[in-house]
Amino acid sequence: MNIARVLYPVEVLGPGKRLAIWLSGCPHHCPGCSNPELWAAEKYQKITVGKFLEAIHQIFVQEGNEIDGVTITGGEPFFQLDELEKLIMGLQQYTNDILVYTGYTIEELLEKNNQKIIKLMDVIAVLIDGRYMEELNTGCVLRGSSNQVIHILNESMRETYEKYLKLPNQIQNFITLDGVISVGIHTPGFNRELKHKANRKGLIIKRGE
Repeated sequence: MNIARVLYPVEVLGPGKRLAIWLSGCPHHCPGCSNPELWAAEKYQKITVGKFLEAIHQIFVQEGNEIDGVTITGGEPFFQLDELEKLIMGLQQYTNDILVYTGYTIEELLEKNNQKIIKLMDVIAVLIDGRYMEELNTGCVLRGSSNQVIHILNESMRETYEKYLKLPNQIQNFITLDGVISVGIHTPGFNRELKHKANRKGLIIKRGE
């Protein structure tokens, strides 16, 4: 599986302290995409789902860290369907709040008539679907653009998410060994402006959504 980055605790991509996973590889190539560096699936990002889940088990069980939910984004998570299924099935033991972003619409996914997709729809708590459209980026909570739809598939999570969606849109910055990663729903053109300012100062800044 190609995993580009993992951050914790992320509080701007769903309720609570979340494990956020960015997968790489995407066929959509939406203009203005916040993570164009994740369009290609790089070899150095490869890890088996089993090894990744072992690391998660150590961090959140053996070391006793709290996990309220998981957010999976990218890239396009369904670009790696076989691995995505294994990953989500393995993450169930930690939380029933698994949120997945996809550039496909839910109708496009179901039209594939793939049993793995149908199975995942019974496990995913929330699916946020639709391609990113920069002209429709109006600062919606959890959505990159207003055309995207939040599908609450697990009814037991509805109240939690309805409360979260009433909060203002926020940005969260993480300092890592590679620099600063800015997470959340940013305003249109933010990525280009940030890179321009960073280049002028000789800095490299990465951003995650």
